[in-house]
Amino acid sequence: MEPIKPTQVPKPVFLLFFLLTTLGKAQSLSSVVVDSATQRPVPYASVQLKDRGMITNEEGRFTFSLNETIRPTDSLFISCIGYKSIGRPIEQFTDTLIYLSPRAIELREVIVSNKEYTPKELLQLVEENIEKNYLTSFTQKRLFLRETYQNEILRTDYQIKKSTIDAFNKNFLDSVVQTIPKSNTYYTEMLGDLYGSGDADRQKLNLIKASELYDKSKDLDLELLEKKFNQIVKENIKTDSYFKVKSGLFGTKIDADDMGSLFEDEIDSTDAAALDKKLREEQKRKEERRKFFSKYKRETLGNLFENLPIFKGTDYDVIFRPRRYNLSLESFTYLGDQAVYVIGFEPDGSPEFKGKLFINSDDFALIRMDFENTEPLKNLRLLGVSFSEYLAKGSIIFSKGSDQKYHLRYYDIVKGVRVGFKRPLAIIEKNKNVRGRRKQNELRLKVDASFGNVNRYELVVFDEVPISEDQFESYKESNKVLPTYMPDYDPDFWKGHNIIEPNKAIKAFRSDVEFSN
Repeated sequence: MEPIKPTQVPKPVFLLFFLLTTLGKAQSLSSVVVDSATQRPVPYASVQLKDRGMITNEEGRFTFSLNETIRPTDSLFISCIGYKSIGRPIEQFTDTLIYLSPRAIELREVIVSNKEYTPKELLQLVEENIEKNYLTSFTQKRLFLRETYQNEILRTDYQIKKSTIDAFNKNFLDSVVQTIPKSNTYYTEMLGDLYGSGDADRQKLNLIKASELYDKSKDLDLELLEKKFNQIVKENIKTDSYFKVKSGLFGTKIDADDMGSLFEDEIDSTDAAALDKKLREEQKRKEERRKFFSKYKRETLGNLFENLPIFKGTDYDVIFRPRRYNLSLESFTYLGDQAVYVIGFEPDGSPEFKGKLFINSDDFALIRMDFENTEPLKNLRLLGVSFSEYLAKGSIIFSKGSDQKYHLRYYDIVKGVRVGFKRPLAIIEKNKNVRGRRKQNELRLKVDASFGNVNRYELVVFDEVPISEDQFESYKESNKVLPTYMPDYDPDFWKGHNIIEPNKAIKAFRSDVEFSN
């Protein structure tokens, strides 16, 4: 569904009233929220339908999963900082676009009933009211996490200085460079319940559903290359050899026995005992993968929650350490009918983050933080190896619930790193049982390569309720969910579940080769 151009008259492509009265045919409500003045999408707008909350993606899109409790007369409420909120029965939304009107605010509207605070005084009030405004102890959260990994090879130059294995020649190494995908994108999505506090180490996760979206054909190219490499090594080295991997001043020893399946005999399918052992090993690997997947997701979520700006010692520690920043009271705006202070911040000295804080003028709750790094957060160079964490930007949004507490609603962060390697590299085979000159074979290269990774984390929290520490301790994880592999985007995979609407890039994702699960 493409956004309507400004010169076009919106066409009623579907009527939401019809949609809601024919739940047997369609069980979702979708639309795009746009700025009435600019016709541009409004990202991160809060959408509320009865007791369920949603947020629009960066394209202004949202989708609600419906059930038999929804009626055409139920009201849909939409709000976003800087816009007039709207709320009316869903039967009155008859177009694919929903318009929000910008709302200005004058200084006198705020200071009539409020003291004129300095930025530091406002941050002090935010800190003083954290316990009142937020749930800071143990809670149970229903949430959805989408992770996007984009990998890119920026440079791959090399020179062969010496090779005593004929197969390791320039043609082979050129084929290696050509086989490795120059870019790759990998998506994972998960829906689950997270139990825990603001401590990253005190989290428990119950996975409900998960998916992986990527191109297996690119992995297949690497697997074929690995088999080719292994075959060359098998034909040219002895099983009682070991390897010295050297790069400049440093060396690493690797025993041939540690080369994984390099010297492993193939399984004879007629050997029942061996086949049964292989099946058991495969089942064990599957269990380990399940544990690893849930463990990784739990750790990712724990780190995101631990790093919220309402806690001390985080990366975004503006509230508790205001002296490290230059603060300015930039403007005022609205969130619904509530006036909001907008504080700009920039680092005063070392490279940190700059951005904006949005603070409720009534209860002094931080309701939104936008941030981006001013310079690379890490920039290391040592003996030909370089590492740069050059990108870290995002938004963190809280919303007030019926319990009068503010809950994390949306967390969006993009991180980018670049790694470079410009050093000599040597792989030397030595034999344990050969007297005298133990060196058997060697490959010496001069390598100049660099790689880039951009990772994005989008977290939506639908519900959050407090629990006791005893309830947390008594909860037992039982994650039997493995992610479902998808070679192409499947619009029906999350049918019946509320998630943040995928963007165009995800919807358009297609693998080069079809694979089955």
